[in-house]
Amino acid sequence: MSYEVFLVASRLLGSLALLIFGMKVMSETLQKMAGPGLRHLLGQMTTNRVTGMLTGVLVTAAVQSSTATTVMTVSFVNAGLLTLAQAISVIMGANIGTTLTAWIMSAGFAFNITNLVWPVFLIAMFLIYKKKHEDIGLFLFGISFMFLGLGTLRQTGMDMNLGEQPIVLNFFSSFDPNSFTTTLLFLLIGGILTMMCQSSAAVMAITMILCSSGALPIYQGIALVMGENIGTTVTSNLAALTASTQARRAAFAHMFFNVFGVCWILFVFHPFIDFVCGLVGFDVDMTKETAGQAAFLANTAKLSVVLAAFHTCFNVLNTGILIWFIPQIERLVCWVIKDKESDKIAENDHTLRLQYIQSSLVHTPEIAVWQAQRETAQFGERVEGMFNKVRELMGEKDLKKFVKLYSEIELEEDMTDQLEIAIANYLEQVSDNHLSDETKSKIRQMMRQVDELESIGDACFNLARIWNRYNESKETLTESQQQNLQTLLQLCQEALIQMNIVIAGRREDQDLKETFRIENEINLLRQRLKTDNIRSVNEHEYSYTLGTMYSDFFNECEKLGDYVVNVVQARLSK
Repeated sequence: MSYEVFLVASRLLGSLALLIFGMKVMSETLQKMAGPGLRHLLGQMTTNRVTGMLTGVLVTAAVQSSTATTVMTVSFVNAGLLTLAQAISVIMGANIGTTLTAWIMSAGFAFNITNLVWPVFLIAMFLIYKKKHEDIGLFLFGISFMFLGLGTLRQTGMDMNLGEQPIVLNFFSSFDPNSFTTTLLFLLIGGILTMMCQSSAAVMAITMILCSSGALPIYQGIALVMGENIGTTVTSNLAALTASTQARRAAFAHMFFNVFGVCWILFVFHPFIDFVCGLVGFDVDMTKETAGQAAFLANTAKLSVVLAAFHTCFNVLNTGILIWFIPQIERLVCWVIKDKESDKIAENDHTLRLQYIQSSLVHTPEIAVWQAQRETAQFGERVEGMFNKVRELMGEKDLKKFVKLYSEIELEEDMTDQLEIAIANYLEQVSDNHLSDETKSKIRQMMRQVDELESIGDACFNLARIWNRYNESKETLTESQQQNLQTLLQLCQEALIQMNIVIAGRREDQDLKETFRIENEINLLRQRLKTDNIRSVNEHEYSYTLGTMYSDFFNECEKLGDYVVNVVQARLSK
């Protein structure tokens, strides 16, 4: 007997593991295949609350992960591409989009599709070995594992005969289905189970097994589903505790949305469930004694569809109510989640803070790579700002302000070193995942970009050091030398501006022509200055010491231009 119990428990837990793994593989593969397009869609289709909500529905339905949509949305808020209000509308849509998962699971419980997955496994294997279609093969593997897990769960539930087990029936019948306390208890159980499993899909699958076997009454089953809705938002809020203020606000808005929905649904709990059951054609009052075994089992088989229908109706109605109160929700979450003190003093604090990489949030490789791209773009803007400080330093005559600027540039150089290490370490962690060749190539390119950006930071600091040495000397640049250096600095600034346009833009919209044009001008000017400098020193127009500092300066500018070209080439895969 103990062996049979162990076998059934192993089948139950193993099939749940198959289900969760299959959904994970399917979701991550969909994000790899459609990620860039979906991110573009997310950025473009959020002009108002309705389009934002529809975008959330489409993106979540496409990638089968509300978490992925939420993380992308938070990243867009951090980037300033979306307001918090727009993000809230997208998150509302994500709650509707994620109900598609329940419908897929309900289809798996409605009929046995286990036998259909074996030829799909075979096709998927051939596609994976044929590298060109590897992602499609992985998607088929994921969906096959998911349906295999569902089919095994369904069969295990049938083999366990839960609807015939007196101990199970007596346990659930000990709760009064009409009691408000019973509803709250099962709601709490659903939330705790979701937090423990870290998977709302697993809790939904367990609920469907219990309901479709006739063991769990529909009212308690739906209470579990409501608890799962809250439990999944608690998990994301815990994950966002160490994230940025906007990330925590978005996570709290997600929790508020579901908690508010559960609160109002509790007031119309039984009538609303009866309404949903009527839509599906499920008879709430049917019993085995009055209708017979066959009719009762046919009726209970509809319960997986009832759960999916309730999940959809609940989220659609909740969104329909709250979408008109987004400004009020925004004010509420901003009142609850105050700005961190660290955010307020960030301008005067030199501690490294990554703006776009939220490593504490759950993410998939596709999203992680995008976050790293945004952080790299921010890195590019940072070194451009550092170069601007060098130009400011060169025009500063006040000694105290000069020393302050020089110290800031020195600190910035240290920050560029830290940024390179932080982004490279993050990319290294991402590369440990199973990645497509294209994503691996992107990671290699970004590794090269951050290395070259750090070199630009070094070049900026070298320019500041050379100028500091000049400032401490008793030498004076000639008017011609000053004009030449200003021309060279202007070209370097143009190169940095163009570099950041390329980093921040879509690769297919950019080319190397403008960067090469500026680099060519820098090289020609540097060569002319080198020749003129040698001649001027030889003819004693100015001292050798001044000529050396002058030469060091324009040579460092030429190196900076080379680093810029390297960054652009890495970005454009040249």
